[in-house]
Amino acid sequence: MKPHRSERNAKASAKASSARSGLRIVTVEGISAIVIIQLLAGPYLTGYLIHLGAGSGQIGFVLAIPPLANVLTIFAALYIQRIQSRKRFLVYTAGFHRIIWMLTGLIPFLLPKEWWVGTYIALFLLSFSLSSIGSVAWSSLVSDLVPARVRGRYFGIRNTILWAAGCLALIGGGLLLERFPGDTGFAIIYGVCSLLTVVNIYHLFLYPDLPFEKSAEASDRAMLMKPLQDRMFFRATLFLAGWIFLQNAVIPLFSYVMLDVMKLNYFPHVSVITTVQNISMMFAFYLWGNLNAKWPAQKLLLWTMPILALSCFGWLALIWIPAFVTLLAVHILLGIGMGGFNQLAFNFVIGDTPKADRPTYFAMFSAVTGVTGFLGPTLGGQIYKLLKVAPEWVQTYGYNASVGALLLVLAVFVAPRFLSVGWGQRTAKFGVRSKNLI
Repeated sequence: MKPHRSERNAKASAKASSARSGLRIVTVEGISAIVIIQLLAGPYLTGYLIHLGAGSGQIGFVLAIPPLANVLTIFAALYIQRIQSRKRFLVYTAGFHRIIWMLTGLIPFLLPKEWWVGTYIALFLLSFSLSSIGSVAWSSLVSDLVPARVRGRYFGIRNTILWAAGCLALIGGGLLLERFPGDTGFAIIYGVCSLLTVVNIYHLFLYPDLPFEKSAEASDRAMLMKPLQDRMFFRATLFLAGWIFLQNAVIPLFSYVMLDVMKLNYFPHVSVITTVQNISMMFAFYLWGNLNAKWPAQKLLLWTMPILALSCFGWLALIWIPAFVTLLAVHILLGIGMGGFNQLAFNFVIGDTPKADRPTYFAMFSAVTGVTGFLGPTLGGQIYKLLKVAPEWVQTYGYNASVGALLLVLAVFVAPRFLSVGWGQRTAKFGVRSKNLI
């Protein structure tokens, strides 16, 4: 006997309500996560490392650790096929990632000064190894939770909300460090982040634990080979890995140039510039999300690349335009380009790949781009170390502008060969809209 129509409607309504609740939890959890990231990463990570006594080579290495740790996603993708609860796996890995990261705040108070930088690197490496392992469960769980027809718009709205909170955190962090320099300021920041870590782990426990559709492949080798045999996916991944290598040899070190080469203050200079970048990124998330409702992620990635290239090449304007104005313009471009690039690359991996094998696709993409993402900042840090004896203009804008020119050539002439899916193509897959996303 078939269920009565009203009963079916009630079940559908309950399912939709549960889905919306899940989307709200993912958004709320992300707010505490982004505030922690804004206060402990970015320019304040560079500042904390300088405070601990790190040089440009060590700073470049630390900035390269998160992408390097993404190599571990390969093992996580294989392991996750053997577990029953992605949520439990996520809570443990993400929770301990944040807790260990908080322990780096105790370094100046517990250890001799000669151990500070080495201890930070060790804890940071362990913390972000756990983060990368957990990201496989997070991406798989969230891709199942967010309907494909609203994925672009949802992540656009979610990321806009998160980066609004991140902007406030960035301004607050700059004011704190300017008012309480050194150990005191960083101690306050770590104290706030420790409280937010408790809040974040609580929200992770509220994630829905959806059924997991596992890969039908009979062996680990077959699972790993599937994304490698997907010609379109693998070509795009290889190109994006090369792009990330060049991009990361410059962009993560923008803060180093501003703080250590140009000697700008945390507040108002660096915090305001980075806040403007984040505001640009915040609006860019919403814009790119709406565009992704109409156009495939691969096509839109092509549009973000010239913007990112110009954010590097634009440092050349320091020759003619005051530094603060130039840096504002550069970071506006960076926010627009990076907001689109990161969001669309993620949507490309979780949206244009087979559902059952999505963890493996995500892991392969993360591992390949992670290796080049690690090599980029490591190389950049070493280059700045060598440039210590070069003229100041080379350190300030010469290197950035040179890499930006190379990125611009790649964006215009090479990227379309690897990422183009046919200009003017529209499909219903990208054209469906929905309300009440979060």
